[in-house]
Amino acid sequence: MEKIIDIKNLRVSFHTYAGEVQAVRDVSFYAKKGETLAIVGESGCGKSVTSKAVMGLIAQPPGEIGKESQILYHGKNILKQSEKEWKEYRGARCSMIFQDALSSLNPTMNIGKQVMENITNHSNVSKADAKKQAIHMLEMVGIPDPELCIKKYPHELSGGMRQRVMIAIALSANPEILIADEPTTALDVTIQAQILDLMKKIQKETGTTIIMITHDLGVVANIADHIVVMYSGKVVEMGTSDEIFYQYKHPYTWALLNAAPNLELGHKQKLVSIEGTPPDLICPPEGCPFAERCKHCMKICVEAMPPEYEFEPGHKAACWLYHPDSVYQDIDLTEGV
Repeated sequence: MEKIIDIKNLRVSFHTYAGEVQAVRDVSFYAKKGETLAIVGESGCGKSVTSKAVMGLIAQPPGEIGKESQILYHGKNILKQSEKEWKEYRGARCSMIFQDALSSLNPTMNIGKQVMENITNHSNVSKADAKKQAIHMLEMVGIPDPELCIKKYPHELSGGMRQRVMIAIALSANPEILIADEPTTALDVTIQAQILDLMKKIQKETGTTIIMITHDLGVVANIADHIVVMYSGKVVEMGTSDEIFYQYKHPYTWALLNAAPNLELGHKQKLVSIEGTPPDLICPPEGCPFAERCKHCMKICVEAMPPEYEFEPGHKAACWLYHPDSVYQDIDLTEGV
């Protein structure tokens, strides 16, 4: 399968009165056509900034993308394209479902106009045809009575219905890439499951590549083909879904999984939190960003950034534990050590 989007050495900074916030630091990963890639990590780890860079939504200034950064779409570096090319790419080639549907939808426009707007922006169709397509999109995402729904305003819909409308808008121009930024955060678990099932169904029908942004590993367990784990603006581990869940190598990945409740254990389980806080990205540490919170921290972890170690093709982790001279060289985190 071809790489539809290939991010190489992405660096994104924001210049503030307090200093330069290094939000994304040398991030590299790719997504293949028709697959689901999940980017997971705590709030502030750089997930959303990375996705906005892919969409060309980093305001410059105060934002700045590193000169060596590349975002390759079908092999072409889109960071070098003109504003006209960005407009053709954004929405038509790559669309985004934003985190909060209520604040993302325009409260002064009815649902129909908002879906039709994305259709007319990227295709030469009449208003009548755009309306038919809008109704079809609302029907496709599971909204009952779409002919009536197009006349309603965002505040008249439930949270789940608003999120379905956001998906309809994002898919209305038939994009190749769909970025979903925390699409189920404000929804209850039943609606969450419905939205995730809907996204899988649409992907199967359209072949769309999905990039899922979330802090909840449980959300991506049944939807992701590959997972990228980010921390403090860097990728600390990446691999297939099975590798991340059952053969994880980085202590941060282990900590994220350990902090999630296990339904099989029920009330007997003790919930575990990750002690400490992420580092200040105005003055990021010289060594591993997770060092101060890691139970296996060594002297080298504080002094130098760890290299990436590859365990299986595509399964990588940036951690000093796997250096040949490490006292933890034979550690198996999956055993809960």
